[in-house]
Amino acid sequence: MRISFDVDDTLVYYGDDVAYEPNRVPWLLRPWFTEPLRAGTRALMRDLIRDGHEVWIYTTSLRDPWHMKCWLGFHGVKITDVINDTIHLTYLKKHGYQRGPSKLPSAWRIDLHVDDSEGVKWEGDEHGFHVVVVAPDDPEWTQKIRDAVARLASRD
Repeated sequence: MRISFDVDDTLVYYGDDVAYEPNRVPWLLRPWFTEPLRAGTRALMRDLIRDGHEVWIYTTSLRDPWHMKCWLGFHGVKITDVINDTIHLTYLKKHGYQRGPSKLPSAWRIDLHVDDSEGVKWEGDEHGFHVVVVAPDDPEWTQKIRDAVARLASRD
């Protein structure tokens, strides 16, 4: 199964009430890799990969795919690919969308997308892709994702 994750307010959140992973970025590179990774991300993604799933990033930001792969790699997570806003908009334009959804994971055969936005969930309902919404302050967010993965896997 392919599972994609949003970045802002899903994996990176600057609230005082959210715990972060220990910073595993080598100290010399920290000026270029400043974002904190939400606690629980490393174990969740490593477990998903160990169980045979592909982990992707799907963000509406302009973050560089290589930068995202390195950042998560420093945390011990080898993601498969990154879809940023440039890649997303290029796809929509190429396929004749005048005004497409903010995300379209099904275009990359992504089975489940994880996001903090209810709007993306509505787009998923409209465009036929699965979304699990996790709030930035939800302490059970990783279990919510594991449950969604199990539900989708049991349909196969």
